Amino acid sequence: MYTLVAALLCGVMWGCTEDKLNNPLDIRLKKRLNDLSPINGLSYFVLPNETDYGRIPQDPANPLNRQKVALGRMLFYETGLAKDANQTSSNNTYSCASCHIPSAAFTPGRVQGIADGAFGFGYNGEGRKILQSYDPNEVDAQGARPLSMLNVAYVTNTMWSGRFGSIDNNVGTEHLWEGGLETNHLGLHGLEAQNIEGLHLHRMVINEAIITELGYKDYFDIAFQDFSKEERYTDLTASFAISAYLRTLLTNQSPFQNWLKGDEDAMTEEEKGGALLFFTKAGCFKCHEGPALNANEYYALGVKDLHEIEGVVRTSRDDNRNLGRGGFTQKPVDMYKFKVPQLYNLKEAPFLFHGSSMTTLREAVDYFNYAIPENADVPDSQIASQFKPLELSEEEIDALTAFLTHSLYDPNIERYVPDYVLSGNCIPNNDSVSKQDLNCE
Repeated sequence: MYTLVAALLCGVMWGCTEDKLNNPLDIRLKKRLNDLSPINGLSYFVLPNETDYGRIPQDPANPLNRQKVALGRMLFYETGLAKDANQTSSNNTYSCASCHIPSAAFTPGRVQGIADGAFGFGYNGEGRKILQSYDPNEVDAQGARPLSMLNVAYVTNTMWSGRFGSIDNNVGTEHLWEGGLETNHLGLHGLEAQNIEGLHLHRMVINEAIITELGYKDYFDIAFQDFSKEERYTDLTASFAISAYLRTLLTNQSPFQNWLKGDEDAMTEEEKGGALLFFTKAGCFKCHEGPALNANEYYALGVKDLHEIEGVVRTSRDDNRNLGRGGFTQKPVDMYKFKVPQLYNLKEAPFLFHGSSMTTLREAVDYFNYAIPENADVPDSQIASQFKPLELSEEEIDALTAFLTHSLYDPNIERYVPDYVLSGNCIPNNDSVSKQDLNCE
């Protein structure tokens, strides 16, 4: 009798080691993940360390190395590259990071990302405003919400429509590689192809004179010594450096990642229950798969488009980007379908989905649970067959939201942000209001 009581007290009051090792939730979750894993059990879902370049997915044309990543890490935040703004007063005031803010899950801090044609930062990028001197058509603003750059190493064809990159989904679309997609003809993966065009689109300039002026010439010489000097200081090499850096933005310090690596205390019981729901009843795993919990696939969910939000510019109901994958391929079967995004650190993303139509993960879970399309422009015939009521209870919704919010949150993202850039400019923005907001004057 004493032995039985002692055992119960141990389990209830202190938690015996043996009981912890036999936690039913841990056992069930591990079994489920092992069943889903095509190779190597739980390790299939583990993200590599950001310095383990050999394990990070990469373009063979752009092999990762320390020098290239270090250069790209500064170029991504370097406002000194912004030399071709529509108004000269905006030169040197914005960077790639103006629309991909680390503390906002590498997404914009406001409903619509704006580079050239805006000023200010606020606390987390939410204070960025359009300059009155700019006509709305001059502003460099996206017609669909920029995707997070986290775990982008696991994306083969980039953008919501997947239109960049010569491989995977885009094999057979070569006849469409024009109007800004010419970089696909270089035979590169999506990230590298997109960033070449992105430098042009966002009015940045790369040449030997500017690279020398800003102090990066030696960095290019080291990172790209296998390139001739005529080809070394170009949009291509700058894209390779930026892309190399972006491929290292891995959320490998999140609780779920730590749990996968053996720390069973990394997630709470509620979060473990939510994880089990994610990989079973809720069906999230059917689209969000692999280490990044994403997919190079496209589905129509019927969420609202960005033009429906008051105050956005350079988009409308007729915007081709509202058609998703179909806007690129022009195939009826692809219309209104958008890429499956990664799910890490979204608790810090102030808006979700391509149209910024939701602001919390709880809203997103509710949307999937009730499965009622909100965009009248999307025909029912296009809505994904997987999008149907999940019939989760309130308790289950809470648990799933807890997993998405806390277990998939890497708290140390600032490790990817440089302390400075060689121009000495403020990062990520360098206009006078941003300088005040960022306390970097």
